[in-house]
Amino acid sequence: MTSAGPEGQPQGSTSAAKAELRTRLRAARASRASDPAADDARTTRALAACAGAGVVAAYASLRGEPDTAALIEYLRLADVRVLLPVLRREPGWAWYTGADDLVPGPLGIPSPPGPPLGPESLGEADWVWLPGLAGTPDGRRLGTGGGWYDRALAHARPDTRLGLLLYDDEVLDDLPTDDWDRNVDLLVTERRRIDAVE
Repeated sequence: MTSAGPEGQPQGSTSAAKAELRTRLRAARASRASDPAADDARTTRALAACAGAGVVAAYASLRGEPDTAALIEYLRLADVRVLLPVLRREPGWAWYTGADDLVPGPLGIPSPPGPPLGPESLGEADWVWLPGLAGTPDGRRLGTGGGWYDRALAHARPDTRLGLLLYDDEVLDDLPTDDWDRNVDLLVTERRRIDAVE
């Protein structure tokens, strides 16, 4: 018998494997030293990857995650419109207007204070940078486990490009996946850009 997961998704045989891997990867991130040069290199690659996009959806990183603050601000300064998540049960977004305007949201994740837009606003994005804990060269992604982005991506256009920011040692040969997991188009680390090959 299959039981429903916490976000309405069935719990399959991969649930325990994902949970164990997430625990290990989060512990590694918690012990990772800050490396501004690595953050700069990752940001440079990410900006090059999404060059030409008019609207980019991103996320405000937390301590331990690959830093997104510079990426988001550089995009804004280049007149790219940036959507950031407004974290509620149902996906929502708001326009980024500057780092000083961000306010603490659920789980301490910074959010724009502007009026929240509905989930369909993600359809405006040409590019989406997703959070994640690991990825594979063929584009599989291990998310953070809440299912928020699984629901959000249902509103992205089919031609929207999906990218994943990682530390280089989080690029793995294999990952447990479920049917609802959506692959990304590319991975960016402090050392390399990996265009997903299926």
